Amino acid sequence: MTNHPVEMYKYHAWANQTILGRIKELPSSVLRQEVNSSFPTIAHALSHIYAVEKAWYLVLTGTEMPEALQETFPLHESVLTTVEEYATNFAQLSELYSEWFRTQTDLEQTILLDNPYAGIRQTRLSEIVLHVVNHGSYHRGNVSTMLRQLGHASTMNDYALFWYQEPVEAVGLQEAREAPVPN
Repeated sequence: MTNHPVEMYKYHAWANQTILGRIKELPSSVLRQEVNSSFPTIAHALSHIYAVEKAWYLVLTGTEMPEALQETFPLHESVLTTVEEYATNFAQLSELYSEWFRTQTDLEQTILLDNPYAGIRQTRLSEIVLHVVNHGSYHRGNVSTMLRQLGHASTMNDYALFWYQEPVEAVGLQEAREAPVPN
């Protein structure tokens, strides 16, 4: 049976690397070019996505939200110089999430979340994971718009495309492709 929050996180990690792959194809200056958008540069947007994802990882692994936010706040302004650095950081964080997922037996369990911006509430671990995915999707959309504003095409990184990135064998189509075609 598919664990949908885990599958959605896998999509999120894939989508991050997909858009970073597109940015790697462009001149390195695109990372720091200023645009009139939600963030001053693509690098700032990527730093924000990373900082928020790291904060939620800390919450998922037991850090209280105010402390997680305080620890990751400097990451918002930590603008890296290369796309490769972002790709490495996102890949390492994705591996931490993967390790965390392997230790979890019930993503529907709740924690008491003390969000300094919204208040205290019981929150399922799965809700936090889905928020991380949603937040990343939202801001990858910002990055796509910023690329277009800078005169570059973005790349498709929708969840529906992710479905087709699974190895052919994993979805059972290899045998169908190798079967003789009836006349």
